[in-house]
Amino acid sequence: MRLVVQRVAQAAVHSGEELLGQIERGAVVLVGIAPADDPAVVDAMARKLVDLRYFEDAEGRTNLDIGGVNGAYLVVSQFTLLANLRRGRRPGFGEAAAPAIAAPLVDRFVGRLRDAGHRVAVGSFGASMRLELVNEGPFTLVIDSERDLRTG
Repeated sequence: MRLVVQRVAQAAVHSGEELLGQIERGAVVLVGIAPADDPAVVDAMARKLVDLRYFEDAEGRTNLDIGGVNGAYLVVSQFTLLANLRRGRRPGFGEAAAPAIAAPLVDRFVGRLRDAGHRVAVGSFGASMRLELVNEGPFTLVIDSERDLRTG
């Protein structure tokens, strides 16, 4: 599982002319699911995200988590985060989970963020979307379950 987390002043996601979700201060979270990901990985990644301190306190130090700034999440599924770029000039997407596997895991991830008491807006799984955001910082993190979760 791979997340790209961008701290934002505001963000919105549309499909066509329909507004799917929007937030003020918080984080846009792009979510890519791999075939080997399971509910335990999703739960651990949600905990990791909820506990991360990437907002500045009064002294300008990144000491606050999203709850500390009364922020919200905008979660958008994005299988392209798992693109294979090793061969040729066209990305391959065989390392991304099939929609039947990925969609319920993305839903579970959103549920875990909500269970932790956070406001969560979402895109539409599998839809072509337009994402508008105003980065704050900019401050962007890439969180990869294979690299960033403790396994022992």
